[in-house]
Parts: sequence; structure tokens; C-alpha cells
Amino acid sequence: QVQLVESGGGLVQAGDSLRLSCAASGRSFSGYPMGWFRQAPGKEREFVAAITAVGGNTDYADSVKGRFTISRDNAKNTVYLQMNSLKPEDTAVYYCAADRTLAYSRTYYSRNGATYFYWGQGTQVTVSS
Repeated sequence: QVQLVESGGGLVQAGDSLRLSCAASGRSFSGYPMGWFRQAPGKEREFVAAITAVGGNTDYADSVKGRFTISRDNAKNTVYLQMNSLKPEDTAVYYCAADRTLAYSRTYYSRNGATYFYWGQGTQVTVSS
């Protein structure tokens, strides 16, 4: 069992930065690939970024590549999303999620939300123009 709690969201202006954190409870956190997703009002949930359980390999949606960075600190059971050069279109509720597929893999991560088993409650990010 893994519980995820996001924090760090808020209201910022375009061009600003935010760092989201996702604190996980549970002994197996370090073995799970992790992802960040977001959902804007009236839109479907979309993939933002993912990181492998081991080795720190990452994947990003084209819309955030070069601006966002996902990282994890397994010693602190925490995954981060550093968001720079924020745009109004980044406004959404951001969710972190843990994937139980291929635990402890150096190469596996997923863009498919359906493969993620554990989800946080979300944190609101609002970017004003």
C-alpha cells in the first residue's frame, strides 16, 4: 500500500517557477516508477512526466519538455516536479502517481495513466497571464 500526498501548488504569474512535491508512504516507494499528470477544467487528464524507479531515466510530454524536470529522492520517499517558465496553459490540478509495473526497473516508465495504481489527491497550479 502506498499513499501519495502532493504539495507545492499555488497561484503564480506567467514566467514564474514552482516545485511540486509528492511525499509517499510505504516501504516499496523506491521500487515504483513514478509519474506526474495534470487535468485542466473541462479537459481530460494528461501525462506530464515520468521517472524510472532506478537510474533516474525520465520522459516528458512535448508541451513541458525543456521547462519541467521530474526527479526523485528515494531516501526521502519523495518525487518532485520542478516547473519553470510557467504558462497560463499549465493551469491544472497536478497529480502524482505510482506505477506497480516492472518494479525496480532502470528502463520502464509509462505515459499511460491506466498503468498507475496509486494516485495522490492533487494540487492546484494556477498561472495568470
